[in-house]
Amino acid sequence: MLHLGDLKGSAENGQGLPTDEDGVEVVRQFTSAKKHRREQIYNLPGNHDASPGQWWFKKWVDPAGESIGYSRVHPERRPYPVTGTWERYSFQAGNILFLMMGDRNDLDPPVGRGTQDRGYPAGAVTRETFEWWVRMVEDNQDKIIVTCHHHMLKNTTVASGEGEGVEGKYHGRMKDGAPEGASYLYWVDDKPDAQEFESYLEQHPGAIDLWLGGHTHTDPDDTYGGKSHIEQKWGVTFINVAALSRHHSWNHTTPMSRLLTFSPGSDRVRIQCYLHTSDYAPQGWYDKVEKTVKLRHAYGN
Repeated sequence: MLHLGDLKGSAENGQGLPTDEDGVEVVRQFTSAKKHRREQIYNLPGNHDASPGQWWFKKWVDPAGESIGYSRVHPERRPYPVTGTWERYSFQAGNILFLMMGDRNDLDPPVGRGTQDRGYPAGAVTRETFEWWVRMVEDNQDKIIVTCHHHMLKNTTVASGEGEGVEGKYHGRMKDGAPEGASYLYWVDDKPDAQEFESYLEQHPGAIDLWLGGHTHTDPDDTYGGKSHIEQKWGVTFINVAALSRHHSWNHTTPMSRLLTFSPGSDRVRIQCYLHTSDYAPQGWYDKVEKTVKLRHAYGN
């Protein structure tokens, strides 16, 4: 399982800075699974998980297993070992390489929230993370590459255009936090509207297979800005998977998950949507938005 951020924050509790109490609850929920162990869930931080220096995510979520006493993540129990740190890491399942990049919304405004209580939604990565991503992509062209970040790239999926995050009332309008970029990966270091990833993919079409994000929590049929949850651009399939919880925001939120099925010997991946409640449509598989898309390579062990 991939969890792409926003463990902390709900409409009811004001979406403030995460606390140790929140961390205890996150660990309780992750370790209460009946069929899967904690180490089968791979996480990255979203904008609502940010704390100064990302102390909370490192302590309680801890994808690299460096804080076992709190997170209860034992690296040796991972089905696919992690290489890297909480901020950027990779793991490989068969010939599928997952590149996991953490949102750096812990930095001071305007790049991030710093010590502010609100989410400061514009996405951010460091220059080091971008350069790591380029190296990993160029060194692994023989693999299926899945890139994961909390945010989508600009003008790819629903409401990911300039200003669309606040115009559509998906995200808060932080005047000192780049509201025009509230719905996409806006910052690289302190460079606004950097579009470093977009430029790279435009110059190297088909360099990766999938980009997964979970920042814009909305209904499965939403096409705000003329874009759906699953779109193709630069030879890449972009999938906005959000959101698992119906309690994160006041509107737009339908509890759902995406199941990606890779079949041995096939260069196709099946993308299904599962609705966890009957609030939007009958609980179960929502076939209307199911898609099958082509990969650069066939899946194999």
